[in-house]
Amino acid sequence: MDFDILTWNNLMYLIGEVTVLIILGALLTAFILVVISIYSIRKGRLYFPKLIRSGLVFLEGIMKAFFRLLGLEDREMLTFLIKLHNAMNTSAFERIPVFERAIFMPQCLRSSKCPAHLTPEGLKCRSCGQCNIGQVRLILEKMGYRIFIVPGSSFIKRMVKKYHPKAIIGVGCLSEVKEGIDMADKMGLVVMGVVTLKEGCVETLVNWADVFEVVALGIDPALIPNDFHIPAH
Repeated sequence: MDFDILTWNNLMYLIGEVTVLIILGALLTAFILVVISIYSIRKGRLYFPKLIRSGLVFLEGIMKAFFRLLGLEDREMLTFLIKLHNAMNTSAFERIPVFERAIFMPQCLRSSKCPAHLTPEGLKCRSCGQCNIGQVRLILEKMGYRIFIVPGSSFIKRMVKKYHPKAIIGVGCLSEVKEGIDMADKMGLVVMGVVTLKEGCVETLVNWADVFEVVALGIDPALIPNDFHIPAH
């Protein structure tokens, strides 16, 4: 009996030590990855993106806590996470044919005088010329993209279930893009995010150069229309 108790106590002590070591290892790993991430943010270049991405999968909560502890604002953190996600998904996105891609734009990019009406598939642009969406939509549709102008994530889920794209591009404000990326990841989609320059509910702005840069990934130059250019904001 004494032997059994002694063995049990030693086993519990060993388990305790291992648990403490695992916790300390996780904290140290998360801290190192956060330091690398902040250095990447300050330098404007991603260092060890695969390592950081792997760390976020297992240590996201701890890393976010360290980000805040080290004074990184939520906006900076979200921007970095979106850039990291895009960098990690670029190769996979390039391999997916354009006819299996879809683009989701927020309705807030349209003009306040937009005559388009909401349908079960989002807004149906009339190309009235009061904003850039009409011009951009025609160019992207020539390339084979399916375009949706939506007011919320519920529309995205509905259109994905209906048309089954393998890759999507989401345009929106920081929180919307991050939410869309998380949702697309759960749905098994390859997703790329483009953040708007201005946030709000009416007449927001996006850098169309950023959108077109993602749009052209993996596309044969012969399939890019002659009018493929960057309109003004």
